[in-house]
Amino acid sequence: MVSKTRSMTDAPTIDYGHGISALDSGFIRPGLAAVYLIVEADRAAVVDPSANASIDRVLAALAGKGIAPEQVDYVLLTHIHLDHAGGAGLLMSKLPAAKLCVHPRGARHIADPSRLIQSTIDVYGSEHARRVYGEILPVAPERIVVTGEGDYVDLAARRLHFLDTPGHARHHCCIVDSRSRSIFAGDTFGLAYRELEVAGRRSVFPTTSPVQFDPVSLHASIERIVSLHPEQVFVTHFGGVREVERLAGNLHRLIDAHVALAQAHAHAGEHRHALLKQGIERMLLAEAQRQAWPLAASEVLRLFAADIELNAQGLGAWLDADPALKAQAAR
Repeated sequence: MVSKTRSMTDAPTIDYGHGISALDSGFIRPGLAAVYLIVEADRAAVVDPSANASIDRVLAALAGKGIAPEQVDYVLLTHIHLDHAGGAGLLMSKLPAAKLCVHPRGARHIADPSRLIQSTIDVYGSEHARRVYGEILPVAPERIVVTGEGDYVDLAARRLHFLDTPGHARHHCCIVDSRSRSIFAGDTFGLAYRELEVAGRRSVFPTTSPVQFDPVSLHASIERIVSLHPEQVFVTHFGGVREVERLAGNLHRLIDAHVALAQAHAHAGEHRHALLKQGIERMLLAEAQRQAWPLAASEVLRLFAADIELNAQGLGAWLDADPALKAQAAR
């Protein structure tokens, strides 16, 4: 059962049952990034707390469920990109008993976020990074739990397993909740903006954002999600999706289309980025027709404007990486 409620800060929350809810983080715009809450008995975990400006919403949503800060046992990160993890340090400063779980490749950047901040500035520019993310607070190393492939934590009587799922980023994991037979997939299972929904039928689009896009690994990670036969996959952008096999097939097709686009313009020199953006725009408009999205072409391009830029940057970074990666890209 899915129901919609509102938190004490008037931010919409979607309740999925099994103690799982998605809070609209308010990051950049409504419906862009979800923060997931998992409540088990009188304990709770927060998945991907988004940016600093979202933390008051998270605490209010927890309070609305009768959860005090000291009842939160874990902050769980699927990966350390700042739209997912930028507010983790601030949130941890408000949660006296919580541990933070993060992929082994991300742990040192949570303890010392200086390189993470610089890489964000490199992608977005210093003014944008400062305005959107604010001051990124470190998390004390003794409060960090490194959760690699096969590791798990217990939230009361509820076990949460971690999978190593690279492709979007090398520091990406997915979190399997056996209680709900669901998977928290971060960005591995693509973007699923609710504006694209048609009579309850969801759509997905891959995110190839810089700088660690790896199509071979991403295909494998998606296949791994499918192999577990989840009832639902919870993506950060935005909400829970079902029909997992259908959506996975669309992701595979669109990842291959991104690879073909990148390879077609690999030697375009100074025009490469513009050509990649134009190709992604055409891909989106073709997908809008295929899936009968209820948006005009201009609305599709406006909804995905930031993703078009980031996907093009990610493809460019992939082209500039080890040529062996490109040679392995065909499925």
